[in-house]
Formats: sequence, structure tokens, C-alpha cells
Amino acid sequence: MGANHSHGPVVPHSRATVWATLAVIIPLAIATLAALVWMWPAEPVSTAGQPQLERVTGTITDITLTPCPEEPPIEGAPQNTPPPDPATCGDAEVELTGGEQAGERVTTQLPSGPGGQRFAEGDDVVLIHTPDSTLDVPPYQISDHDRGSSLWLVGAAFALAVVAFGRWRGVTALIGLAITFVLLLMFVIPAILAGQSPLLVGIVGSAAIMLTVLYLTHGFTVTTSTAIVGTVVSLSLTGLLSYAAIGIVQLNGITDESSFYLDTSYRINTQGLLLASIIIGSLGVLDDVTVTQAATVTELAHANPGYGFAQLYRAAARVGRSHIASVINTIILAYAGASLPLLLLISVGEQPVGQVVTNPVLAQEIVRSVAGTLGLIAAVPITTALAALTTVRRSPGRDQDPRDHGHDHDHDQDWDRDHDRAPRRARHRRPPDFLTDPVA
Repeated sequence: MGANHSHGPVVPHSRATVWATLAVIIPLAIATLAALVWMWPAEPVSTAGQPQLERVTGTITDITLTPCPEEPPIEGAPQNTPPPDPATCGDAEVELTGGEQAGERVTTQLPSGPGGQRFAEGDDVVLIHTPDSTLDVPPYQISDHDRGSSLWLVGAAFALAVVAFGRWRGVTALIGLAITFVLLLMFVIPAILAGQSPLLVGIVGSAAIMLTVLYLTHGFTVTTSTAIVGTVVSLSLTGLLSYAAIGIVQLNGITDESSFYLDTSYRINTQGLLLASIIIGSLGVLDDVTVTQAATVTELAHANPGYGFAQLYRAAARVGRSHIASVINTIILAYAGASLPLLLLISVGEQPVGQVVTNPVLAQEIVRSVAGTLGLIAAVPITTALAALTTVRRSPGRDQDPRDHGHDHDHDQDWDRDHDRAPRRARHRRPPDFLTDPVA
């Protein structure tokens, strides 16, 4: 979650700045923790009365292929629809490696049909066991390939690459990623299923993820705190814009079978679920923008100690505009890639552009993209202004004690006088401030 930015040297901050930052962060952290404890689901959602399907694992030991049956043409489907793959029709003998009947061998049909997966001897598979089924179906049916081992291998390669490149920051980034998944799987999803407001759950979950992960990854600094405050303000604005847009466009959040099932079976507020998904989805990009802007202002202030608020803001805003231009394109492409099957169906249907845009599924993605993009655009000036206020260096004797600058001016004058008296060949350049400042 977020970019792994190295803040480099720490710009000294006045005591007033530190206390003002704590006055915002501490109440936010306390409120988030209290809401997290209050809303944490006590018991898992009961599934009593629903059909119980057991997932078991197995290994294919033998396959017997048979001719695929001819299927009647589907009305409205293209005439050149390819026939089923002959390698997907037949029976498979599977040795069970999980469940109560582990070690036994069962025979079941191969999943067939257009686009069906191909299975071969030796493949590890997942089967659905329905022992009490009254339908005329075998008790074991092949569901999918068992990807457990391969996914662990991919995950290990990912973790090694992150640690090898990021070193300690890579380790903290992985820990932050684990915390994100824990909060999503242990709090956000169970709390929504337990009947809590999806919007409130999304806000509390996002705040908990943001506070934990950003401080863990980037350290307990004023710069990180500034990024968090900028993220909170921008995320709140994104939520308000999303709420207004959903009301104007009149979206109810039901666009597919999953949302319809959640609405009818669990009585979940699908409109609130849509809002929560926008907020959580926007957080992953917002924290990248805010951390980048806060770190940029910090580096500019250290490289140019004489810069005032206006100069820091203008210089960092130029960086932010370039960043936003690329991030917006990333968001649009991500949503387009996720909706590619839908876009293909719409293209095949040859519907007018007006009907395509007003389609509930596409309209939902448009609202999601627009609200998230507007929140990102607002994050740049908000975070840049906050970071410039906290890092700008004031002249000594006015608002700050000279010691808050990290060095003593009298010491600088003594050093320069001694430097001028030294022989030319013994003179050296005075070390820059960042070599003497503490490093994050």
C-alpha cells in the first residue's frame, strides 16, 4: 500500500509544529481505535440453513476422453462460436488428498463447455463435495486447479524481491501489507456481513490501515503525520463527492449476481457498500500521492533552507501535477482492465453510446473513477500546503528559537572565520547540513 518513499534527512521542526501535529494525530488515532473496538464483529455470520459445500483437494490419476455432445446454438450468440475443446470432455479419476475420505479414488466428469479449463494427469485439483445432494449429480465435482503451492511460490518470490531491493523498508512494507489484509479479512468483511453500516466500516477500516501502515513504513515523523492528515482530508472529500455523485446518478449498487445476492440474502445496504468500496479503493492511491508530496516538500526545504511557504508550495506543486497526470491514467486503465469483459459484451451488442454510458455497471465505474480522481487532484494542494506550513524555516528571533534550525549561527560564523584563516590547500568545503542532521 503506497509507495516506499525514502524521506532522507529530517528537517528540524519547531516545538509548536510538533505539538500541533500531535494535537491532530492523537485524537484521530484514539477515535479510530475506539471505533475499531466498538465495531469489531463478535461472532461470525451464521450460515445455518444454507447448503453446505465441502471443498477437498485431490490429484488426477487418469483421464478418459469421450466425444463432446453437440449443444444447440444460443440465440443472439455469434455464428462463429467455437465448439467445446475435445480435451475437456470425459471422465477423470481423482485420488483424494483432503477431506474425510483422503486416500480414496473417485471418478467424476471433467468440466466441459466453451472456454473450459484443460486438465491433465498429475494435476492437483479442488473438488466440491455434496454428500447430501438430492440432485442427479456425482458427489464429487472438479471445481478448479489447486493453486495453493504455486501461489505460495509467487508470493515468496515477491517478498524476496521487495526485501532485496527495499531492505529494512521492504520488510516494513511487507508487514504493512499483511496488516492491511488482516484488517480487510478480519474486520471490514465480517463487520459488513454482521450488519454494520458499510460506509462507516469502510471509513474506520481505511483510517486504521492508513495510521498503522504509513507510520510503520515511513516512520513516526512530522512528514508522515502531514501525509496522514492530507490523506484524511482528501479521503473525506472523496467520500462526500462519491455520496453526491451516487445520489445524482441514482445508483443502488446492484450491478451483478453477487451484489444482488448480498442484498436479498444478507440485507446488506449495497449503496453503502459501493461507497465503502470507493473509499477503500481510493486510499491505496491517495496515500501514495500524499506521502510523495510531503516527502518532496521536506527535501526541497532541506536543499533550500531560505525557501518560504510560497516557494516551497510552487516547487512541490509542479512535482505533484506531473505525478497526478500519471496516476489518473493509472486509475482509468485499472478500471478499464477490470471492466474489459463488460466492454466487450457492450461492443458485441452494438448499443448506442447513450445506452452504453447509462448502463448501471458502466455508470458505477464512471462515478468511481471521477470521485477518486477528484480526490487525488485535491490531495496535491492540500498536502503540499500542510507540508509547506510545517517545514518552512522562519528567521531566528521572530517565531523560532535559532536552535530549532538544527545549527547555531554563532557557530557558523566561527567556523567561517577559522576557515578563512586556514591555508588554501587545507581548506575544505563546509559539510552540507544533511550530513549532520539526523537521518530517518
